[in-house]
Amino acid sequence: DLHEFLSLNSNGKSEKSLPDFYVVSLQEVKSKPTNMLMDALFDDPWTNSIRSLLETRDYVKLKTIRLQGLVLSVYTLRKHLFNVREIESEYTRTGLSGMWGNKGAVSIRLGAYGCSICFVNAHLTAHDEGLSDRVEDYNTIIKDQEFHVPEHTEIFFHDYVFWMGDLNFRLLEEYEKTPEEIERSIKKGELNELFNHDQLRHVMSNGKAFSELTEGNPEFPPTFKFEVGTDDYDYKRRPAWTDRILYKVNSDNYENVTLKIEQKSYVAHKSYTISDHKPVSAEFMIKIPEVTMNVDTQVFAENVEQAVQFQKIPFWYLEEENSAVYKLLKDIPKNKDDWIGVFKENFSSLDDYILYEYVNKSSSPLPTSKSPRHGNESQGLKYSLNFPELPVGRSAPRVQLVYFSLAEDNVQSVLGVSDPIPLVKKE
Repeated sequence: DLHEFLSLNSNGKSEKSLPDFYVVSLQEVKSKPTNMLMDALFDDPWTNSIRSLLETRDYVKLKTIRLQGLVLSVYTLRKHLFNVREIESEYTRTGLSGMWGNKGAVSIRLGAYGCSICFVNAHLTAHDEGLSDRVEDYNTIIKDQEFHVPEHTEIFFHDYVFWMGDLNFRLLEEYEKTPEEIERSIKKGELNELFNHDQLRHVMSNGKAFSELTEGNPEFPPTFKFEVGTDDYDYKRRPAWTDRILYKVNSDNYENVTLKIEQKSYVAHKSYTISDHKPVSAEFMIKIPEVTMNVDTQVFAENVEQAVQFQKIPFWYLEEENSAVYKLLKDIPKNKDDWIGVFKENFSSLDDYILYEYVNKSSSPLPTSKSPRHGNESQGLKYSLNFPELPVGRSAPRVQLVYFSLAEDNVQSVLGVSDPIPLVKKE
């Protein structure tokens, strides 16, 4: 049951304020070299379970990226779909000197209402004595990851950054306490004394790693290492806070507005016993400038509405070719790989299209009136696009069309969604 992990009520009631976004980072998800192709094509059981739970609350999965056992997924409430742009992912292998992906990082960056956000899920080198390797992992990741959105090409070139995962930092080696002694301190409630010897805070303070980021103080006991199926620490390793969530805000990126983060919670979920780690979660509130604010209106106004409008379609025929008409509501760059997907009504993932057509290869402009127009010549033009017959058995009572902008570097944005289209069988 993942309700507690996602801070949801099992009956779905009394949920007064749902988060606008969920970001879920997983490590050590079961992965075998023989399954790597399947892992790349299909979501893992954990992601499927989380998605099934969130879709009942009207969330849509924007993106999942997987590197062997590392999985990062971002979900948004459907109402924000038009306001999330330029979605891109990256990954970095650090295992076996960068040759293997059992350790490393995956990331997803996006723009939300004009603000840039980057999420990083990392699994760093293990063991008490691996501190210098963890520092090296971190610096490798921030140097290696490169995005293709202008002005946001690096992790820390974003308005907001959230870094999470099994960072594997332990207690300092010079803190010469045994696992049994550390557990006795935990039971006595001496968490602050233990935390004074935390390796992560040590390297943050001396500037070797993670010094760009901030972390709320964990007020929960160490989340590693437990005997699977119990709440008992496993004395094979010294207890440590290996599972962490950190953040950064570049507060002065815009004139006349100060961006900020407020951390609302930071908790470990003790009830889960299927791993030798206890999962942690945090809730944040971030400031997004309103279009009405006296800021760079061009930056924010372009990201608050759909750019493509589909003409209402009364119905489509099953097992026949169908067509759709759409128009551009504003001047947008047209990429050669822009595409329109056919989805089931109330789809819960941007990956779950039934079929698709590339816009540049298949659409054609419709005749227009001779009345004078202003602005870009393409703005306001209507286009027609034909679709092949829907695969039998994969359709639904109603479908929706989604227009995707896809740049050459796989930077993707949703620019328009149609009303539901009923499917009927031709008599």
